Amino acid sequence: MTQSTCLFCQIAEKKIPAKIAYEGKQIIAFHDIAPQAPVHILIIPKEHIATVNDFSEQEASLLGHMVLTAKKLAHELGIAEDGYRLNMNCNHLGGQTVFHTHLHLLAGRQFGWPPG
Repeated sequence: MTQSTCLFCQIAEKKIPAKIAYEGKQIIAFHDIAPQAPVHILIIPKEHIATVNDFSEQEASLLGHMVLTAKKLAHELGIAEDGYRLNMNCNHLGGQTVFHTHLHLLAGRQFGWPPG
């Protein structure tokens, strides 16, 4: 998949509409169109990075920024105290279906283990 055909790149570039929850210089967060919980927001880097395996040490602060943005959104949405789940999938067997790294922020229901 190339950046020009990547669904999440197209959302980040505003070529495809999405319900934006947050946008900054490096990342954008939007509501999932097929939510797995009452709150389901995807936080993505604007730069196309296909999987977690493709991150390098230079992007460590980007990963931290994604997590801290999830925390900020959780507080803004009033879900921080009850709790939320953060999840990143990597490659096919890890459950990744869109090959642009994304962090799931899920909340609003009880989560068990294993996830599902």
